[in-house]
Amino acid sequence: MTDNTSSPSDEAVQNATLQKAVIVGIQPGQSPRVIQEASRFARLLRVPLVVVHVDVTRFVTYEDPDGYVHSAPIDINFDAGTAEFEAVQSEAAKALEGTGLTWTARQLVGDPALAIKALANKLDAQLIVVGTRKRGIGESIREFFTGSVAARLAHRQHRSVLVVPLEEPVPDSQPEIWTE
Repeated sequence: MTDNTSSPSDEAVQNATLQKAVIVGIQPGQSPRVIQEASRFARLLRVPLVVVHVDVTRFVTYEDPDGYVHSAPIDINFDAGTAEFEAVQSEAAKALEGTGLTWTARQLVGDPALAIKALANKLDAQLIVVGTRKRGIGESIREFFTGSVAARLAHRQHRSVLVVPLEEPVPDSQPEIWTE
């Protein structure tokens, strides 16, 4: 899974500088807590931060022997993933401004858990950081069909996964977590 603007040789050079990085999966409009926690761990570990957005509107068609991934859109709206990636880059730049942290952003394609896992393997990442899902019936239905990205990462690869709450905790006195 690869950056949508890099050539295979550019990616290999960049990957060499990002070894042992902290990877954080971000969606546009997501709580800044996720990237803040990821940057805190990257600074503690003294490693770069890789901000990742996975375009689920595209899928992997094939991967070259050098690791370059070719993809195709599922939807006719080719620019949906590009706009989301630009939003993620902007939000990351704002959140990381003044931290002195070395970071980069990558656009991956396909299944989020598998794409993040593949990048973590390429970079020999020390930690993967993701946020919890939003509350609501729509998100519950989506998770029922696709599964939790955090849970799939925790069960399908060997790295530690930090799951950051997106919202305020549900009080113990509230019997239902997702009310609508």
